[in-house]
Amino acid sequence: MKPSMLLLAMLGVASTSLPAASPSASSASPSDVLARSGASDWRLVDPENTLYMQLKSGRVVMELAPAFAPIHVAAIKKLVRQHYFDGLNVVRAQDNYVVQWGDEENKRSLGGVPPTAPPEFLRSLQGSASFRPLQDADVYAAQVGFIDSWPVGRDPAKGQEWLTHCYGMLGVGRDTKPDSGSGAELYVVIGHSPRHLDRNVALVGRVLSGIELLSTLPRGTADLGFYAKPEQYMPIQSITVASDLPVNQRVAFEVLRSDTPLFSDYLNAQRSRHADWFVEPTDRLEICNAKVPVRIRH
Repeated sequence: MKPSMLLLAMLGVASTSLPAASPSASSASPSDVLARSGASDWRLVDPENTLYMQLKSGRVVMELAPAFAPIHVAAIKKLVRQHYFDGLNVVRAQDNYVVQWGDEENKRSLGGVPPTAPPEFLRSLQGSASFRPLQDADVYAAQVGFIDSWPVGRDPAKGQEWLTHCYGMLGVGRDTKPDSGSGAELYVVIGHSPRHLDRNVALVGRVLSGIELLSTLPRGTADLGFYAKPEQYMPIQSITVASDLPVNQRVAFEVLRSDTPLFSDYLNAQRSRHADWFVEPTDRLEICNAKVPVRIRH
């Protein structure tokens, strides 16, 4: 595997049929498949849809998904560009669930960003040509798979599709009313995939790098994992849109494209692990275990 490969998984996406796997794919490991990938098998992450979250412990890099939640993504970028999050805190770390940040005292101005937004929990089906399905049944969706390397659930009977709550996904906190999320309160999944949240919360992106800086935070002891005392908060030094920085201060991330034959081989290799270590290969693959590789372009 290439040294720059970061197997930070957080995706899953679907379609009606997969491209045929290569003849050798059945015995290949995921690393074997990635080793023969070429430049065209990777998608460069748009710096306009990339956020750098700077903590004292390091940088968390997140990719936004405007194709699935355009209103929320626009609001988040506006808040970031007016430095809304700078100096706020991570205020919640619930074990096996999420970390969350925002303005606990509700004192900061949203600067023109509406306090509520339409619930972008799902969208209408965009067609099947770009949907790369998993062949195994899913508990929460009629179909699951990948669209543009994002993990997606689908309900063809209702004509709907949505992002799935896999590890590392980025969502918008809200109150009871579906339209009560603005983008000013965000969370990242750090535990077993809470798929019951699918279609109930707006997912707006995922962590590409630095998830360990969030997943290893001390757990909050108050209800729902909130920190009981302000001194327990993790300060956010800044959040920046990558495109607002000079090119020499950015990091060029790539994700494996989901619309190529190589991606199909990669899914097959994850599904049927026949390396000597495995006594009983499961020959099954669940959407949040179908990890999409991320790497840095050098």
